[in-house]
Amino acid sequence: MRRLAAVVLAMALSACSTLVPRGAPPGEAPPPATRPEPGPAPIGPGLPQDQARHRVALLVPLTGSNARVGQSLANATQLALLDTRSEAVRITNYDTARGAAAAAQAAIRDGNRLILGPLLSEDAREIAPIARRAGVPVISFSNDTSVAGDGVFIMGYTPAQSIERVVDHARRSGVSDFAGLVPTGLYGERASTSFLRAVEAAGGRVVALQTFDRAPRAVASAVGRLTVPYDAVLIADGAQTAAGAVPVIRRSAAGKAARVLGTELWNSDSNVGANAALSGAWYASVANNLYTQYAGKYRTRFGAAPYRLSSMGYDAVLLTIRIARDWRVGSPFPASRLTDRDGFAGLDGAFRFGRDGIAERALEVKEVRGGTTVTVSPAPRSFR
Repeated sequence: MRRLAAVVLAMALSACSTLVPRGAPPGEAPPPATRPEPGPAPIGPGLPQDQARHRVALLVPLTGSNARVGQSLANATQLALLDTRSEAVRITNYDTARGAAAAAQAAIRDGNRLILGPLLSEDAREIAPIARRAGVPVISFSNDTSVAGDGVFIMGYTPAQSIERVVDHARRSGVSDFAGLVPTGLYGERASTSFLRAVEAAGGRVVALQTFDRAPRAVASAVGRLTVPYDAVLIADGAQTAAGAVPVIRRSAAGKAARVLGTELWNSDSNVGANAALSGAWYASVANNLYTQYAGKYRTRFGAAPYRLSSMGYDAVLLTIRIARDWRVGSPFPASRLTDRDGFAGLDGAFRFGRDGIAERALEVKEVRGGTTVTVSPAPRSFR
């Protein structure tokens, strides 16, 4: 973790990028000389051969509706190479918007030994068997835990971990009776299951749990069905949805004094701290202190703000470079290193992959207070 802090603080250093666009032409032959010169490296059907660096593929959408998110991830990987001044890894971008399977097949055909991405769970599900047959591990940016395992590792921020963390903090702070508001759909189903398990594990009680859809006034209607008094209520949706629900909660007899709890979705809203309706609310997420420095460097270099989840691309490169110290060029990626118990350090704090392929993250609990957010329970610095 100390080494990571040093890397981020040295982000002003510049170096030559080792990012190579797919289809880059091989270098020109050397000029004539009086002594014989060695010929160029043999060229295969895809990218030029590279005997000195590890070949890593980045599979993200570079066209279509998610192109800006994908480009932000690509920029983040480039920035990580620049900041670490690593010459050990070459990253090649492949566009999943034109077909995730085709992108994976091209990446493997080009000799890449590790795949970073894809972003979407459906793309991860599509490329998983292709990569598995080739013996190429996948580190996806999805948060869909159902695609993890058997060579696929999930870096995305999962609701289960943030819910468990904020519920545990609330229970330690004296909360006993919990209520929940969860949206319909897959995210809501998983959040609901995680919430019930987290409260039980913490020794509390779930006294009410209601679902809502995206229709107008649906959240208010769900709040009205919470008739049993509760000490805290989890709103398992974005910060704006929660802000719309809070006034209704405060007018109800059951929840007028309840603590509002949020999920990791709140951390993607840069204005969450300024939302007066959420004052006093708690939510758990990755820490932002190192991310803030990264975002400043990103704006300087690329002329725009990064997407919040682009830090996963940066951290995936840091992880790859660390493992590259013991990874012989041209050999298969040592996937067993991904499950090291000590884990890895990144912009988003400490994280490690379990045997199930899901990233476990060290999360902090934040409180919305005074127009900003304040850390009320710091994230652990390591897993020891």
